[in-house]
Amino acid sequence: KGGIQMNIGFIIYLIAGYWATGETIYANKVVFYTGISFFITRLAIALLIGWILIPAAIIKRLLLH
Repeated sequence: KGGIQMNIGFIIYLIAGYWATGETIYANKVVFYTGISFFITRLAIALLIGWILIPAAIIKRLLLH
């Protein structure tokens, strides 16, 4: 039971991190990538520094909207 909850939490963390990466690092930028490399790059950034980007994106969203 604990493993399933941990997996669901990890998936939620990755989704939130992916969103936060787009809201912070890639906001208002034009990027050129081929194939799936953009997705993989954003997912890797979300995995590594999502714990910083998620609160920053939420704060940015609350202050600007």
